[in-house]
Amino acid sequence: MTKIAIIGGDGTGPEVAAEAVKVLKKVEKKFDLKFEFTHLDFGGDRYLKTGATISDEEVEGLRRYDAILLGAIGHPEVKPGILEKGILLKIRFQLDQYINLRPIKLYENVETPLKDKGPEDIDYIVVRENTGGIYTGVGGISMKGTPNEVAVQSMVYSRFQVERAVRYAFEVAMKRHANSAWRGLSEDDLDKGYIGQVTLCGKTNVLTFVFDLWERTFYEVAKEFPKIKPAYSHVDATCMWMVKNPEWFDVIVTTNMFGDIITDLGAITQGGMGIASGGNINPTGVSMFEPIGGSAPKYTGKGVINPMACIGAAQMMMDSLGYSNAAEAIENAMKQVIKEMPSQAAGKMGGSTTEIGDRVVSLI
Repeated sequence: MTKIAIIGGDGTGPEVAAEAVKVLKKVEKKFDLKFEFTHLDFGGDRYLKTGATISDEEVEGLRRYDAILLGAIGHPEVKPGILEKGILLKIRFQLDQYINLRPIKLYENVETPLKDKGPEDIDYIVVRENTGGIYTGVGGISMKGTPNEVAVQSMVYSRFQVERAVRYAFEVAMKRHANSAWRGLSEDDLDKGYIGQVTLCGKTNVLTFVFDLWERTFYEVAKEFPKIKPAYSHVDATCMWMVKNPEWFDVIVTTNMFGDIITDLGAITQGGMGIASGGNINPTGVSMFEPIGGSAPKYTGKGVINPMACIGAAQMMMDSLGYSNAAEAIENAMKQVIKEMPSQAAGKMGGSTTEIGDRVVSLI
């Protein structure tokens, strides 16, 4: 029995989560799997009623599940940061979900703002370190409200945090190219025996202390993976190449903050937030999967929001849990439905939220 916690959350989150659950129930039946779904009410509505986000005990309770599917967190009546820090970051940090995994993949029939680029050009993965760096809140404010006010927030990393994120990225590249080499490699690279590439995205020329640690660790770990080519790109250059030459990337590994920024850039190149999925991964613990687009409160209850990103999150969950046949079946159905949809934008999908979910189910 695979136990899955469902956190519908806020806004349109419960709507898209419902469609993802519908899809999971179909693969459960088709592949003779056994899922137990538990719906949890963490989110803005509960906070407004009780003042509670999520307690330490409730986070610890999530450890009894095999995976978590999240709809969205973010409520228009709750000050920004309260739910995000009080629920999302707390779960990530306390469950040590130290990898944020973001496939940047353009499907056929999805518009991209990148001129002359297609699915063959936009197909890479960002591995974002997810529990360290500047988001841990190390710092503070002194003399607040005075002309001499000082605010400090530090980017702090340990060798342990960096090494496990980097190693995970190289492992992703090995798995990604287990059957065939990455097409972006040159003939010279192939002659050297490379099958894939991992690019460290950093800022070694300015953030010299932190990225001295990252760069040294990166090239040391790379020696353990002689079939994967190590590469480096400054974060500003990475943003430029993600727009101009996305085909140059295979797997990117980066810090928490840089990863947060470049994955949103990647999402718009793959067709927007309505189709972008991600996972907060603890490879030996409980991982949480989610659509990237947020709660979209203005569309709540209208049945017009695109569920495809949440269905994609369910597909990532199946792959992470080792149900590769189920993951493949979901993605194949997604590709067919996406090919039929006139647009990925809310209200322009050629069907309602539930109709899109039903169509994916019918093709599995």
